Amino acid sequence: MLGVLLLAFSVVSVASAELCKPDAQNAFKVRLSIKTALGDNAYAWDANEEYLFKAMIAFTMRRYSSKSTTQISNVLLCNVTDRVSFWFVVTDSSKNTTTVPGSEVEAAIRMNRNRINSAFLLSDKTLQFLKISTTLSPPVEPSTPVWLIVFGVVLSLIVAGIVFLVVSGIQQRKKYIGQWSCM
Repeated sequence: MLGVLLLAFSVVSVASAELCKPDAQNAFKVRLSIKTALGDNAYAWDANEEYLFKAMIAFTMRRYSSKSTTQISNVLLCNVTDRVSFWFVVTDSSKNTTTVPGSEVEAAIRMNRNRINSAFLLSDKTLQFLKISTTLSPPVEPSTPVWLIVFGVVLSLIVAGIVFLVVSGIQQRKKYIGQWSCM
């Protein structure tokens, strides 16, 4: 019995090592720049942070798909470097030997990108999923409506034109009166 369990465990380990390798079909590379984002307040990337990352990816997969069976153990990290970059894949919870399609993982990450960034106190520039393009930030709405600004500029030009006409009219009148008084 113990031999069967060891054999099953070793088959799963070999299968997961085969699934999680650089440039695998459904693998994604992640690069974190914690020091750049947080400066002196940067935290160390350790096993706890890896666990949080796996939990966030499992969370995004659960929110995205109707199957709420994705577990933290379904997220595999590999090739973790000291400069904090690594590859990850998400395995299918029903069959640990196959990966979830990359398009599903990408869509789930896009949908929950802000939640992932917020969990690590990072932004799209400092937490990069290299195969997934960054999300667009919502357009900034000015506090003053554009039409009000345009109206103010046009009204200012009209007032400036009227003031110019009045001042130039007064100057011409003084000049005209000055010519007749000399005669």
